[in-house]
Amino acid sequence: MANDTALLAARGNRVVDGEGNPVVLRGFGLGGWMNMENFITGYPANEESMREAVRTTLGEENYEIFFDLFLEHFFTEGDARFISSLGLNLLRLPVNYRHFEDDMRPFEIREEGFRHLDRVVELCAAHEIYTIIDLHALPGYQNQHWHSDNPTHKALLWRHRHFQDRTVNLWEHIADHYRGNPWVAGYNPINEPADPSEQLIMPFYRRLYEAILAVDPDHLIFLEGNRYSVDFHMFGEPWPGVVYTNHDYALPGFIDGGPYPGVSRGEYVDRDVLEKTFLQRSSYMLEHEVPLWVGEFGPVYLGDEEADRMRYRLLRDQLEIYDRHGVSWAIWTYKDIGLQGVQYTAPDSPWVERIRPILEKKTRLGVDAWGGTDAGVRHAMAPLEELFADEFPNYKPFPFGAEREIELLVRNILLAEPMLPEYAELFRGMDEGEIDAMMRSFSFENCVRRMELTSILSEHAVGSGALS
Repeated sequence: MANDTALLAARGNRVVDGEGNPVVLRGFGLGGWMNMENFITGYPANEESMREAVRTTLGEENYEIFFDLFLEHFFTEGDARFISSLGLNLLRLPVNYRHFEDDMRPFEIREEGFRHLDRVVELCAAHEIYTIIDLHALPGYQNQHWHSDNPTHKALLWRHRHFQDRTVNLWEHIADHYRGNPWVAGYNPINEPADPSEQLIMPFYRRLYEAILAVDPDHLIFLEGNRYSVDFHMFGEPWPGVVYTNHDYALPGFIDGGPYPGVSRGEYVDRDVLEKTFLQRSSYMLEHEVPLWVGEFGPVYLGDEEADRMRYRLLRDQLEIYDRHGVSWAIWTYKDIGLQGVQYTAPDSPWVERIRPILEKKTRLGVDAWGGTDAGVRHAMAPLEELFADEFPNYKPFPFGAEREIELLVRNILLAEPMLPEYAELFRGMDEGEIDAMMRSFSFENCVRRMELTSILSEHAVGSGALS
């Protein structure tokens, strides 16, 4: 039982409780909730564009009902009880800045934005689950992809002081709001930062760090590496009270991953390669002997028995590596519509039935980066890739090169955005009762459990034999 009044702290390479006892934090990220993602719940493009389309179709009142009921049903006491029953003690809570601030009224913080966040923090605390507040989408976008609610391919946070000032202001309010809360493990100020210059991230981290500590000097701060949480070469000496965090996705676990062990995206991956990659991504933390938290990892599942068997083997190998190094982790993600979560909406649920035409079209066009492939549009993508290879042979845009840039611009933006009106039109004419019945598809009691994944995570939970 944790000390009910003392906050967690960093001591050497460990996180400790108020009595100095080591605390290993292991659990889930609650992706797709207060920061929505297209593959998690089924919409196309980015969250804000989707919300605008739904508002246009439903009108303001039913728009508010639609998303409030989604937030209400997505995580309830049943979910907290289930996580605790697995022996896990952590829930990372990704949030979008738009819950707290309107772009047309910058610097004005809406206290209403804390309502659902507080509810889940309190539910988790009642079941002895720590939470980490993760700002997953920042003003101006901290990276180039949809999961920062970015409708473009530019990360403008790093170019504009205005966006940075708003981020600092928001974190000052969040820190003040949760100051002294012993079940909030700490603050994750920027998810997957991607500063192309590599020169701006550390000055801004320093500014955020000092601003948060000025308001709340006691909570841990979880800082991620650049280039989507894998690059720490610009970090310098560690700072007090900081847990450093990487993301450790493995190539065979991607939607287009190959066999495991085997070749994925031209690279051979087995258990030794997994550990080598983990050690490379963790070298800063290990060399400086500071606490390490793997903030995201985990394969997606394809519904094919043999493919999924290999992905479970991949996951077991990753977890055994983490066990051996005694690190904290949060697997991505807790709940979705069937690709990755330990809980997912039933295939015949009202939600899935309602959006099925969009799901089928998204699959055909491969518009989701995380949940789709280009198999259905290869005839269109191949000539573009060949054209770029011929005309721009040295084009290597940050962060992942030409092929991924073409994929982002064509599939994830150009083909995704025209689907938004079609998606929103699926909800036209629904009343509050119909919306509530549909959103209950996400309720714990109505979801399907991925039993093999449940078993694996429980085996590697805090206090399990794997850690003893």
